[in-house]
Amino acid sequence: MPKASAGRQNQVRIIAGEWRGRKLEFPDSQCLRPTPDRVRETVFNWLQPYLPRAHCLDLFAGTGAFGFEAVSRGAAAVNLVERDRAVYSALQQNLRKLDAADRVRLINSDALDYLQTCDQVFDIIFLDPPYGKGLLADAISVIDQRQCLKAGGLVYMEHESHAEMAELPPNWEPLKHKQAGQVSYYLLRSTVPAKQA
Repeated sequence: MPKASAGRQNQVRIIAGEWRGRKLEFPDSQCLRPTPDRVRETVFNWLQPYLPRAHCLDLFAGTGAFGFEAVSRGAAAVNLVERDRAVYSALQQNLRKLDAADRVRLINSDALDYLQTCDQVFDIIFLDPPYGKGLLADAISVIDQRQCLKAGGLVYMEHESHAEMAELPPNWEPLKHKQAGQVSYYLLRSTVPAKQA
């Protein structure tokens, strides 16, 4: 996404649902790489049958586009985890703007630290970490070890198209896969029972 001009915030748009067309603002930051609208639209077309009443985790929240979009389309609740303080502050502002504190929980934490202490089990997890840092493989490993995903739960996973796909737990099966430009993205499903919340 092109950088905003000086003094202006960058924006991403909520595509559909309750907040359709609303814009989420976020600061310039090297850690942010918003997923293109066309990719998010495809992802949420895949997820739409599973979103009503779902409990979601947006682990590397960034702009919050995945988490806010999920709630806009009917998810019961989402946890947005973001480490960067400036980006987290922007999430707080967007949360107030949407008046969504009853359904959206913000956590200012390192993603892997959060997973190590999280005692929730989720229906849908979004994994879109900064590229090139090994975070995707680490997050998948901890999610599997901590059993953060419900049986039959779904994972959206994204990485740069030239990178090898992260190794998946044996109980995660790929359902969908597409590539758009420099982005490869997947929908995965857990196939064995997870711990109860």
